[in-house]
Amino acid sequence: MAINLPPFDVNALSVFLAVCEKGSMAAAARSLGITQPAVSQTIADFENRIGAILFDRSVRPLALTAAGTVLRQYAGNLITEMHQIAWRMQEMQKGRVSHLRIGIVDSLSKAILKDFSAFMQDRVEHLVVLAGLTESHAAALLTRQIDFIIGVDDLEDVPGLERWPLFEEPYVLVTPAGTPAPENREDLETLLTGMPFARFSLRSRSGSEIERFLRRLRIDAPKGQEFDLPSGVLAACRNGSVAISTPLCMSEAGYDPQEGLTVHPLPVGGVRRRLTLVSRRREFGRLPLDMAEMLRQSLVTKTEPMLRKLFKTIYQN
Repeated sequence: MAINLPPFDVNALSVFLAVCEKGSMAAAARSLGITQPAVSQTIADFENRIGAILFDRSVRPLALTAAGTVLRQYAGNLITEMHQIAWRMQEMQKGRVSHLRIGIVDSLSKAILKDFSAFMQDRVEHLVVLAGLTESHAAALLTRQIDFIIGVDDLEDVPGLERWPLFEEPYVLVTPAGTPAPENREDLETLLTGMPFARFSLRSRSGSEIERFLRRLRIDAPKGQEFDLPSGVLAACRNGSVAISTPLCMSEAGYDPQEGLTVHPLPVGGVRRRLTLVSRRREFGRLPLDMAEMLRQSLVTKTEPMLRKLFKTIYQN
């Protein structure tokens, strides 16, 4: 089936408006710096394409027909919009967009927002950053309510997306001060079943990953307190619970090595949290690539050294 393209182009609309303003094709030709036959031919071709006469040529100065009057009402806006679209497309190719909505997992906010804001300053006119759970951001991405997500879920089963790995960190064990490090699965089970266990809720990606890890080890830790936010998990640990978390989560929650907690590597499993930038494919030019490179650089050069200093026993190997 043939596609009916809009019968407008910027050149024809510009000539049409010049004739409207000057009152004759000769005067319009002089103002545009072209010949009168070129103006006449452009208007005639335009009228043929739209199937309507725009000017009453029987009077002087030229008068607009009813169709010409309607077109004049909209022609200026059409030209402005066309130029705006072309400019936006050029800016997009350069990595600049007019409006961008990004969801960032809450445990990453403190680590990246300063560098992230500076990076976006000259690349996005209107930036909206939403911090929260990866799961809610993933749903919003798929329904086009947000454009990028920076989180723990790379949505590997969803087609039409681009994925940019950013950072990996180990899950760790958080215990009261002086608790010896578990050396094997049995030690870990004894610790998690013998003390109050604070969980990330299953609404969070970290909560789901930790539960899968425990099921794989066949450790049935009793139900205790559950939290969406790292700050809740750390608060429970300050009150005597044990938890499985990550260095970034604890740093985001305000962990202080002097506050009476001990952090140990997990003795088995080697489970890690992977942070990924996900965007819809080919909608934002090279912006996702540039953003991912900036985030990786920021996390490696600033965040990771800070985490290594804060959690020496975790990163000593």
